[in-house]
Amino acid sequence: MENFTPYSALAGGVLIGISASLLMYLNGRVAGISGIVGGIFNRSTWAEKAWRIAFIIGLVLGGFIYAHYYPVSIVPREFITTTWLVLGGLLVGFGTAMGSGCTSGHGICGVSRFSLRSLSAVASFLLSGIVTVYIVKQFVGA
Repeated sequence: MENFTPYSALAGGVLIGISASLLMYLNGRVAGISGIVGGIFNRSTWAEKAWRIAFIIGLVLGGFIYAHYYPVSIVPREFITTTWLVLGGLLVGFGTAMGSGCTSGHGICGVSRFSLRSLSAVASFLLSGIVTVYIVKQFVGA
């Protein structure tokens, strides 16, 4: 984190905004990752599945390309077990279903459209994150 520059964050935000805008303009779809992934398993037409699969491949491939050119050594915390990771993933999935969307759909696309539902969802995400960090630091000592 010592090499943080606001320029890289700004560039990333602009690229995300452009991507979300293009998806809405060209496909009429919100760039919510949980909805895109869920649609791969729920939709019947191949054309509907194809753009969703391409979107997910682009996300993963973009991460690999970035990691190739800008390698970062990430050291996992020792107290985090596979059980905690699976539990965290299940809780995120449950919250996504309960909130009718994920942080990308509500936070990027919904807030930019001034959706009241998305604004309240993002406030809930942030508050839940703050409370979770507080609880984990108090009880786990991380």
